[in-house]
Amino acid sequence: MKTEKAIFAAGCFWHVQYNFDLIKGVIKTTVGYIDGDEKKYPNPNYEMIHKDKTGYVEAVEAIFNPKIVSYKKLLENFWNMHNPTFQNRQGFDFGSQYQAGIFYLNENQKKLAEKSKKEIEKRLFPKKVYTVIKKAGTFFVAEGYHQKYFEKTGVNACSVK
Repeated sequence: MKTEKAIFAAGCFWHVQYNFDLIKGVIKTTVGYIDGDEKKYPNPNYEMIHKDKTGYVEAVEAIFNPKIVSYKKLLENFWNMHNPTFQNRQGFDFGSQYQAGIFYLNENQKKLAEKSKKEIEKRLFPKKVYTVIKKAGTFFVAEGYHQKYFEKTGVNACSVK
């Protein structure tokens, strides 16, 4: 089976992971950190991220089967998981680590992400859409206790849009 990878940030990574896990065709999700200063912070961890000085955001890497779910469909779900008109915030969670973003891994993902953002901007106009689209850098896997947090604890500790 051929799989593909996608990386999204939409606030607290626990709820993003949970939501992607519900999508048929998503095989595996992992929470982690992306888009920070890799030279200054080559091994980010949760404590560093929440000091709000590293540039990293909480993100989810999704491995999916493109024969079951398309990247375009993942984008549609992503836009429904967060409020793109908030900058560095989702619900009650504030800070640059909660910046929403699409981190593309190839030119096709970039093209589809940009097209989807334009559609969202038209729909939400005149509000500004703060969700960023960037080439993916290194994805750093978060600590084990963050993985599948809702499944482990049964606690919905994240606020959502």
